[in-house]
Amino acid sequence: MEDPNMEVTTDYFYPSFITPCPDNFQYLNSTPLVVVYIIVFCLSLLGNTVVIFVVFCMENRRTSTDVYLMHLAIADLLFSVTLPFWAAFLHAGDWMFGTIMCKLLSGIQEATFYCCVFLLACISVDRYLAIVKATQFINQKRHLVGIVCAMVWLCAILLSIPVMLNRDVIASNGGYMCHDNVTAESIENWRMSLRILRHTLGFFLPLAVMVFCYGFTICTLCRSRNSQKQKAMRVILSVVLAFIICWLPNNIIELLDNLMRAGRIMETCKLRDDLDVTLYVTQAIAFAHCAVNPILYAFIGKKFRNQLLTSLFKKGLLGRSVLSKYRVGSVHSSGSTRHTSVTL
Repeated sequence: MEDPNMEVTTDYFYPSFITPCPDNFQYLNSTPLVVVYIIVFCLSLLGNTVVIFVVFCMENRRTSTDVYLMHLAIADLLFSVTLPFWAAFLHAGDWMFGTIMCKLLSGIQEATFYCCVFLLACISVDRYLAIVKATQFINQKRHLVGIVCAMVWLCAILLSIPVMLNRDVIASNGGYMCHDNVTAESIENWRMSLRILRHTLGFFLPLAVMVFCYGFTICTLCRSRNSQKQKAMRVILSVVLAFIICWLPNNIIELLDNLMRAGRIMETCKLRDDLDVTLYVTQAIAFAHCAVNPILYAFIGKKFRNQLLTSLFKKGLLGRSVLSKYRVGSVHSSGSTRHTSVTL
């Protein structure tokens, strides 16, 4: 018989406990995760703001990929804004921001997650059309890029609505927690449905699109003698690899957790403890993704660094001598690379 006093927690931070196993997870030190969240927030705030600034300063020289990358930076920035609230919750062990903030922050986090992965898929299709199909149709029809981005944000917001509607502040052990407010009978079915949706639409389907598009794109570039185009793909491929490295472990562990809860894997207290701790770690890695892309642009993307220096110079924030010293080559591409994204 189920213990009525047993705590049931859910979602991003504390996995649910539905059988009377010793709750070893509650003794796990949350300080490292709090520190990671604060560091990621600071890096993301700085890095993504710089990316938005650089692309915004390009004015009429923005390519379709630049627009997608700017929206990606906005989504990453919004995602990171939620992290200090979760860090405060973990540190205090009590949700102190009220029901409205619980729903709003959960919705923002879910929507921006979907937005990021959808935009990465859009970028892969954009590069496929530009390099494999050798067409610049999207660049020539700039309003279509805006429509695509608007559709991405709309779909992401719609997919986040179930989380917003069912997230609530629930009393627990003398405090409050922000998590799904569903009945004990339906909680596992609800969690299973949301996770399957998240795995499918939020990772595996977009990943399949990226693998298809970049597979053909790389094959085309390998046959091409244009070294500039080959170099131009390095940042985009790095962005995709960073997404896979950050989110794949978390998706695999959540998939194993789903199989265990569905009875496809024998559930034991040790397996549950191992999965809980692993989820704790993989979620921190996944959340760190929102700060990774600007770092890749800065260290790999020569054109991004050049454009940043030029933008700062035009704004009077950088001297000509510094610009001449650190600017490499030309910010503007020519010839066959004129449609290459500045972040590449």
